[in-house]
Amino acid sequence: MSLIPNFLNRRSNVFDPFSLDVWDPFEGFPQLSSLSNFPSETSSFAAAKVDWKETPNAHVFKADVPGLKKEEVKVEIEEGRVLQISGERSQEQEEKSDTWHRVERSSGRFSRRFRLPENAKVEEVKAAMENGVLTVTVPKEEVKRPDVRPIQISG
Repeated sequence: MSLIPNFLNRRSNVFDPFSLDVWDPFEGFPQLSSLSNFPSETSSFAAAKVDWKETPNAHVFKADVPGLKKEEVKVEIEEGRVLQISGERSQEQEEKSDTWHRVERSSGRFSRRFRLPENAKVEEVKAAMENGVLTVTVPKEEVKRPDVRPIQISG
């Protein structure tokens, strides 16, 4: 495993005006949480992975939220055109008689925000969750094509 993070493998585009993701210079490094006794709010779960694709009729967001119920996830439109997907996975209760050998599943809050383009119909957003994948569909307004009328050339 390389200690140098791979910046070329990032799916987000720094030139994308719609992305509100914050660059994490430590992404890809081994977690340093074992060096501290304090619980970390920023776990791997805090950066829930989201795919955003545009189809001819809609913008479709798919977020991986494994193990969460739909009641634990919120989808909101803020400031008119900002889609926010957030939620929280609580930490399992520790029993005194239990002996933990490994803890890899993360807990904590996550929040992702995306600025929607002008053609998004924010009043018609729909969300569904199935098998740990949240799908948010934002319909697009129909593009009005200019009325083109041919002109006869005399001569």
